[in-house]
Amino acid sequence: MSAARQFPSEFVDRLIAGDGQAFNELVDQTSAGIYGLGLRMLGNAQDAEDMLQETFLKAHNALRGFEKRSSLYTWLYRIATNEALMMLRRRKSEFHFDSEPATQEEAENGEEVVDWCCLPEKEFISEETRSELTRAAVKLSNALRMVFLLRDVRGFSTRETAEILQVNEEVVKTRLVRARVKLRDELSGYFRERLQGQGNNG
Repeated sequence: MSAARQFPSEFVDRLIAGDGQAFNELVDQTSAGIYGLGLRMLGNAQDAEDMLQETFLKAHNALRGFEKRSSLYTWLYRIATNEALMMLRRRKSEFHFDSEPATQEEAENGEEVVDWCCLPEKEFISEETRSELTRAAVKLSNALRMVFLLRDVRGFSTRETAEILQVNEEVVKTRLVRARVKLRDELSGYFRERLQGQGNNG
C-alpha cells in the first residue's frame, strides 16, 4: 500500500494561501513520520529534531510556490530527504558497505530478494526486528539507505520514492535490490536465530 496521503485540494489551497491553522494541521499529521525517517537516517535524536525543524521551515517558506505537480506529501518528504542528505554530507564521516553500482544480475533478480530469509510478515513489525534493521541500515551508503527507508520502512511506492529522490524508477528498483541484499547478508545471523527459535517453539 502506498504511504502517500492525498490531502484534500481545499486543504492544499489553504496552505498555499498562508493559512496558519492549516500549516499547524500539516505539522501535526506528518511530523512523526518525518522525524522517524530522520532518526533512522541520521542516527540521533538531536539531528532528527533539527532536520524536522528545517524541513517545516523550508516548506513554510516554499508553500506559496507549490504548483501541485506532485502530491503535497511527496513534496514534503522531498524537502525532508534533501535536508537529511545535506546534514550527512556535512558530517563527512559516515559508515557504509560500499557505493558501487548494482550489477545487471542484481537488478534483474530483484524480485528474488524480498522474502528476508522467509521470516513471516509479523516479524517485521516487532520492535526487536525493526531495531536490528535500523542498526544495519546505518551501514548502508546514503543512497541505498534512503531508498530502503522510503520504500520498506515508510512504505512509499517505487514511483513516489523516485519522485521524492528525483531519480527514475529503475534507479530506485536497483538501489532497493542492493540495499536488501546487503541488509540480508548483514542480518543473516540474526534471522537464522529467529528461525531456529521458531522451530524450537513449534
